[in-house]
Parts: sequence; C-alpha cells; structure tokens
Amino acid sequence: MDFDLGEELDAFRTSARSFAEREIAPLVEEAEAAERTPLEIFRRAGEAGFLGIRYPEEVGGQNASVLAETILREELAKVCSGIAAALSVSSHLGTYPIHEFGAQEQRERYLIPALEGASVSAFALTEPGAGSDVRGIKTRAERVPGGWKLTGRKTFITNATIADFMIVVAVTDPEGGTEGMGLFIVDLPSDRVEITRIKKMGHLSSEIAEVALDGVTVPDEACLGGPRGAWKRVMQTLGIGRVVVSGGALGIADAALGAAVTYAGEREAFGGPIGRNQGVSFPLAESYAELEAARLAVYRAAWLFDEGRDPVKEVSAAKLVASETCLRVTDRALRTFGGYGYMREYPIERLYRDARYFAIVEGTSEIQKRVLAKTLGMG
Repeated sequence: MDFDLGEELDAFRTSARSFAEREIAPLVEEAEAAERTPLEIFRRAGEAGFLGIRYPEEVGGQNASVLAETILREELAKVCSGIAAALSVSSHLGTYPIHEFGAQEQRERYLIPALEGASVSAFALTEPGAGSDVRGIKTRAERVPGGWKLTGRKTFITNATIADFMIVVAVTDPEGGTEGMGLFIVDLPSDRVEITRIKKMGHLSSEIAEVALDGVTVPDEACLGGPRGAWKRVMQTLGIGRVVVSGGALGIADAALGAAVTYAGEREAFGGPIGRNQGVSFPLAESYAELEAARLAVYRAAWLFDEGRDPVKEVSAAKLVASETCLRVTDRALRTFGGYGYMREYPIERLYRDARYFAIVEGTSEIQKRVLAKTLGMG
C-alpha cells in the first residue's frame, strides 16, 4: 500500500472536514442535550453527496472507495460521533443490502431517497438474546398469502425512532440453520411495529430503540435476495461496516489527543505548562504512536477491500486495535484535563463517553479476538 493517500483522497478529507465543521458542529450542543438526532443533517449530507459515497453515480453515489468512506466517518466523528453514527447507519447498514441484493424497484423506492437524505433507514439485527451470537436470532418470518409475517423483538437499533424503513433479519426456516434466514424491508411507521426509545451512556445524538414486531406483514417484493442465505449477506454487510466504524474510533481518538495536547500547552502549574512534565507528555506521546499504528491498520483493511480481497483477519485486527486504542487515548486525554475533564463544559467528557461505543458495536473486541484466533487456526 502506498502510504501517500494522493491528492484525491486528501481533497476528499478536506471536504469532509469542512462539511463537519460547517454543518454538524453547530448542531452538536443542542442534539446532545436533547438526546435527539437532528433530522436536517440527513438532507444536508445528501445534498453534499456524503451519503452512500461508495454507491454508483446512477443511484446518487460517488463511486468512491471503502477507504474514502472510512475517512469520511473519521472526519465526521471528530466533530460528533453520535451524528456520524446515525448518518453511517442510514447510508450503509440500512441501505447496502438493498443495493447489493435488492431488485431495481427496491433500489428506486428505498435506496435512492435514502442517499438523497429524503428518508432515513435502520438495520434490525441484534435481539435481546442474540447480539454477538447472530445464529441465536429468534425473530420469525412466516409465509402468508402474497408475502411474509414478521414476529419478534430487536434491540439497540440505531435510527429506529426516526427511520422511514428498516431492514429486518429474520428466520424463515427454523431447521435451516444459518441458511434459513432472510432480509426484509419493513416500512415505518406501522401499527404492528412498536418502537421504544432506549437511553444510553454516550452517542446521545444518535437514537437507538427496542423494536417489537407483532405480526407485521410485508409483500414478497420486500424480501432482499430471497428467503434463504441471508447469513452470508449479513456478514458481507457487517464486514465493510466494521472497517468503516473503525474510522469513527480513529476520529474520536484524534479529537481527544488534539484537545489534550492543546490543554497541556495552556494549563500552567508549578511554574509552567503541565505539558513540560513527563508524567503528562509521555502518555500523550504514547497516544500519538498508538493512534498512528491503529490508523495504518484501519486504512490497510479498507484498502484491501478496495483491492477486491476478503480481508476477514485484517478487518478484525483493525477493529480491535482501533477500538482499544480509542479507549486508551481518551482515558489519557481525560487524565490530562484532571477535574476539568469530568465536567461537561469540556468536550473531552463527551469524547470519553463516546469512545466506549466502539469496543461494543459491529462486533465486540472479544468477538474480534475470537475471529482472529479462528483465522490463526485456534478456533
């Protein structure tokens, strides 16, 4: 891999950073305080061309690379990781299966409006008893005349409270194992779908909810790619998602480190800036080194996707390293601020809370270790 990203990606990063500072930054304080996702940001991101940038131009994308999408998530997360997550879910998890496995009519009805920011999507996979163990999904899709009836519960579903539609993973054949699963598009709102907002520690500007499907019926054409084999389609969706979400971890760590370095140069104690003390400067130096290493791992994994590879091991390694680095870097940054870091008037408090997210979503750190152990021949 050429470590010079080139003029095109450098220009794209500058554009993404400018958008985040211009359009997202003014919304953050109110969105975090209200614990609501500002709906106007979807339209603005769509108009700027930042939704679904990897999709072909004919559906409203930029035909960009996985690496570009990873950089986009990184730059948006520097300003607000909650809003970045909401945008990313709608433009990837909640739309990628439609583009990859759906019919042209489904793309026109759901994908294109979502990429324009005219609608919002969600992806309903996790259940109360099936998080890391996707094979434990209990939500059923039963055949009915002209379509399917979905019954079950999903939880931790990002954008569910604001979505116009969601993709639901359900079991179509209980005896079929991982092959007996399908993906279904469910229009919202629906009187057969109950959505209950869930409060959480961080990412307050990104809404999540529990979803109860009480026999909601969908037509045959709402099934994506057929009623069987969805396991592989889900894994394909999550694979790219893991490297993109790792970009968010890089963004938070970068923002936290930058804030800590600035504060260490301005805060004075014992006759000078606290950054002169090795007890302060050395942890931040470690943070810089670890962040650079994590960024290289994440960028390489994204690049491998762009090269047409199937980088399962590299993606898990990148996700693990980026997530855990983000936790360490934000912790050191908060310690640099001392008591002020615990106060909400300083952004490090939010960054510290938001960092916890990345070691959980899109496969926990423990799941990444399990994947790596298996690829090394130990699982």
